[in-house]
Amino acid sequence: MRARHLLAAAAAAEFLHLAPAAVRLPALRRTVARRTAGFGTTPGHVALTFDDGPDPRSTPYVLDALDELGVRATFFLLGAMLDRAPALGRELVARGHEVAVHGWHHRQQWYPAPARDLRELRRATEAVTDLCGARPLWYRPPYGVLTAGPALAARGLGLRSVLWTAWGRDWTAEATGESVLATARPGLSGGATLLLHDSDCTSAPDSWRATLAALPLIAAHCRAHALTLGPLRDHAVPRTGRRPERPVNRSARRPRAR
Repeated sequence: MRARHLLAAAAAAEFLHLAPAAVRLPALRRTVARRTAGFGTTPGHVALTFDDGPDPRSTPYVLDALDELGVRATFFLLGAMLDRAPALGRELVARGHEVAVHGWHHRQQWYPAPARDLRELRRATEAVTDLCGARPLWYRPPYGVLTAGPALAARGLGLRSVLWTAWGRDWTAEATGESVLATARPGLSGGATLLLHDSDCTSAPDSWRATLAALPLIAAHCRAHALTLGPLRDHAVPRTGRRPERPVNRSARRPRAR
């Protein structure tokens, strides 16, 4: 009987942990989870976001392309990547882009581990704050799987969880600039949040080149439809009203990623 109760409790805990991930369902994104999905309220604005960087092999090319287009974006950074390229994190901010948190490692959080979730997300938030010199406002979970542990940790740290409403599938080996635009195009309307990647650290090798090729195509499409590309800070997605559960220790030394 005791074993049965333990199994039932474990199953209930797992269900509660995974329940927030339901926001990935299209029907929920369009209705009750519009804020988490990334639907904004600024007329004609499309939030341009990048995941998985900063990457010295690819991010500088993306930054140069955005400069040429006169576009600013939000970069969801992995703490482990930023720890290896801190100067690139500072450059993102110096060039006028917004920095946000994508976690420390790019891994799925399928099982409840609240202490680990808070520890790793706090570490990533401190890294973005300290190394980029800007306080992040947003958190996007790896793979877009928002489970309860990271969601609560993000809220406690004063971060707003946000996913996306359109993507270009730019992480695949078959992706091209044209295919990225074609995939993203149906979702490119006012209030959309577009997901792209400035690194191939979790994607097909050199897939970032398809992203790079797609940027001028996406910008031209948006101009033709009177849409403005910009960062999430200009998107009018409401942020959490809570203060961080404790101030980020800007002087703390963090162990380097192994």
